[in-house]
Amino acid sequence: MSIVVEVRNLRKCFGQNEVLKNVDFTVNRGEVVSIIGASGSGKSTLLRCINLMEWPTSGQILFHGQNVLEPKYDANHYRTKLGMVFQQFNLFSNMTALENCMVGQTKVLGKPKAEARAIAMSHLERVGMAQFINARPRQLSGGQQQRVAIARALSMEPEALLFDEPTSALDPEMVGEVLVVIDELAHSGMTMLIVTHEMQFCKEAAHRVAFMDEGVIAEMGTPEEIFNNPRNERTRAFLSRVRN
Repeated sequence: MSIVVEVRNLRKCFGQNEVLKNVDFTVNRGEVVSIIGASGSGKSTLLRCINLMEWPTSGQILFHGQNVLEPKYDANHYRTKLGMVFQQFNLFSNMTALENCMVGQTKVLGKPKAEARAIAMSHLERVGMAQFINARPRQLSGGQQQRVAIARALSMEPEALLFDEPTSALDPEMVGEVLVVIDELAHSGMTMLIVTHEMQFCKEAAHRVAFMDEGVIAEMGTPEEIFNNPRNERTRAFLSRVRN
């Protein structure tokens, strides 16, 4: 199994506040890794560092064995290989669903409009949004907007997808429709790193689960190990809170 992303000794400080403290882990091709933990534990910052939306203070991020933090590395090319799905959808409000899924392809990847449209359509169909291609974000529910956001990320044909709490901004009745799409992607073999509070989804879809606590990965293992037999006292305490 080949490693797509490897994080080594990653640190991130905001002033005197050390948010990430020597984080180490790998994501293998075709693997779904879920990151859980309390708010403020560093989960979203870790994801933003991996995507280079935040620049790490020190450490290494290896993509297929190459350190993307090296000055000569093409960081923009690397970003196109990692799709990002945010809490708040981040769709362009002045564009239709179809245009949202085309713009990155034409502007960043330089694809002709006809090709970009065909790719966008295939992914909008995949997430069940083909009938809404001409709708603008304000005309869509939160769940529909998030499905368009996933289609947009897929339209860039990335090697891996990063999800930053993709259901946290949704009303409870809309969570399921988004999780169904992510679960389908998991079963299709897509490499994914998912920050989430959806524990049942972690149990069912993840290959490995990382529990973050105060800027470190306190424990990592299979869903069976983490949820049924956690070794770390902080993991046990966290899970007892979220189950109640």
